[in-house]
Amino acid sequence: MRTQIRVLAVASLLAFATGAIAASPQAPAKKDLTPQQQRMSTCNTQATGKKGDERKAFMSSCLKGEQPAKATQQDKMKSCNADASAKSLKGDERKHYMSTCLKG
Repeated sequence: MRTQIRVLAVASLLAFATGAIAASPQAPAKKDLTPQQQRMSTCNTQATGKKGDERKAFMSSCLKGEQPAKATQQDKMKSCNADASAKSLKGDERKHYMSTCLKG
């Protein structure tokens, strides 16, 4: 009789545990981003490579939904030159990089 009660108790516990596991909530689904979060993500991706005040100004205008003004040739030259210097490019590599950079 005691063996039957023990078997019944163990079976009940297993059934309860299985039911509890099945009823437990799944991992929370990935929440959709709000429009502001989407905009922040997009602007942050576009700001890659910008630093300091330039990045702050870009992020501010991007988050407001403003279209950035086209960079002047002089601004492009400064930016490309700084990037080429940061990459320590010299000679033909630098010329090719500057040409490509200034076209974009």
